[in-house]
Amino acid sequence: MESTAAVPDLLRALVPPVLRGLPRRALATAGGLGLLLAGTTRLPDHAPDAELGRLVLRLTALTGALGLAFLLDDPARNTTATTPVGRPRRTVLRLAFAAPLAALWWVAVLLLIPAPTRPALGPATLEAAGTAGAALALATIAVRFTPTAQVGRGAAIWLGSAAAVAVLVPNRWGLLGTSQDPYWAATQVRWAVVLGATVTLSVLWTPEPLRGRPRRHGQGRLGPPWGRLSG
Repeated sequence: MESTAAVPDLLRALVPPVLRGLPRRALATAGGLGLLLAGTTRLPDHAPDAELGRLVLRLTALTGALGLAFLLDDPARNTTATTPVGRPRRTVLRLAFAAPLAALWWVAVLLLIPAPTRPALGPATLEAAGTAGAALALATIAVRFTPTAQVGRGAAIWLGSAAAVAVLVPNRWGLLGTSQDPYWAATQVRWAVVLGATVTLSVLWTPEPLRGRPRRHGQGRLGPPWGRLSG
């Protein structure tokens, strides 16, 4: 077990390779497309209404989340699995680099939406956070249960599939209601549940799984080691 004093030194040594390993192309592409999508609301002569703005923000948030699905891609995964700094700290470093940029990106998206078109910021930001949390949870699950180092493409496909299913769910039980719906408050509660569940899953499944103890030769699966008692 590494000493407490050695942890900062290990983390500092890990910063350069983590920075080099970030999926810059996927993040930049998704971020740029999201900004372009938000900017389309300024093209008409008259600003669209807030419901159209909500739709644009949902599509923009999904675009950004598709980029975040690639955040845990690590070409050196098989060589870093046995480093003194475990997967949780490496993942926290990646999030520490990406989270401030994602927050600034979302602020820029909101500023691109004209004021008459911009919906309530609280619900829109909650939905964006829930979508991003879902992307990271899907990537975390892929890292935990598969040996592949490039999990982003699969996580993005699953996220896109989940978004397609969400479109088909009636507003009474779904996630894509509008502020005029009588179920609007319940929709926000469901988004909060999505955010909480995805964050919890990411935290629980980020650490490497524990390996079981190897059984000694002749020891059964159940019961005490009878061979020890016979002597």
